[in-house]
Amino acid sequence: MTTSLLDEAIKVIPDQQVLINVVSKRVRQLTQGHRPMVEVGARLDYADIALREIIEGKISFEFTSEEDAA
Repeated sequence: MTTSLLDEAIKVIPDQQVLINVVSKRVRQLTQGHRPMVEVGARLDYADIALREIIEGKISFEFTSEEDAA
């Protein structure tokens, strides 16, 4: 995982736990064959691709309350 990408992504999703969860879920999707939503270079791994997608606004998240889940 590239440090510069991580620094940029933390500006988009400031909560570190949420960022980890979003990246983890996207990495799982990419390993299952989902296509990247950004240009992929030769040296990018799945975590870097997920971080670039977050930085470029291709992936978003929202908090839900426990009341909504019930």
